[in-house]
Amino acid sequence: MSREARLEAARAKIAALEGRAAPGHAVLPFGDPWLDPHLPGGGLPLGCWHEAVGEGLEIETAAAVGAFVAALATPLAARGEVVWVMRRDDLHAPGLAGLGFPAQQLIQVKAPGDAQVLAVLEDALGSAGVAAAIGEVDGIDLTGGRRLQLACERGGATGFVIRRRPFGGAPRRQGAGSAAATRWKIAAEPSDPAPGEPGLGAPRWRVTLERCRGGRGGTWILEKSDGAYPLRVVARLGDRQLEAPQPLRLAG
Repeated sequence: MSREARLEAARAKIAALEGRAAPGHAVLPFGDPWLDPHLPGGGLPLGCWHEAVGEGLEIETAAAVGAFVAALATPLAARGEVVWVMRRDDLHAPGLAGLGFPAQQLIQVKAPGDAQVLAVLEDALGSAGVAAAIGEVDGIDLTGGRRLQLACERGGATGFVIRRRPFGGAPRRQGAGSAAATRWKIAAEPSDPAPGEPGLGAPRWRVTLERCRGGRGGTWILEKSDGAYPLRVVARLGDRQLEAPQPLRLAG
């Protein structure tokens, strides 16, 4: 075996151990040159699980976080069922349909506690016919994360863990480390209606990629898109609009 082949095999083995997509594995691109290069393989790795969290009141309601995850899961719903496991039965299916998510592909499961949510999530990820599974929990330790990753590999589905305390209260103490391929922090952003159009524009989120195995972090404003990709980048951190950088000009 050549040196290059040995290096490629080692990279693939490390990627599998870390729970991220190895080169050549399927990814879900955002279709944007400002975001995709931050992700391994040029898109959100599939066949593994991802973590999303909000802040402030979002820790309890998870409204913006849930909408963002639903937008990510929308193209996956064309490949099979999507299972959503929650502790509080407040998922609004018409709202998901408004985001373009096919509600007929949704299976809702209510569980009494985090341990039960994770157990159902693990079973769903390892089941035939399931393209994606979403679970709402206060937290997940390294062992639980590894179990989810093994279930993803077994069934080929993609998982999403929404960090949420649906009934408030003090946060659960977290152990060190995580097996998630990516970790996202989500906040709602004001929409921007098209000129001359009344009402609200497409939903927007301030999205921070806090952690990405094999990639790099960043912050963007993303908007729900009706195009080929479910989300599009509106602005990067500190940018008011997406424009190519202009060369500096010296004052004469």
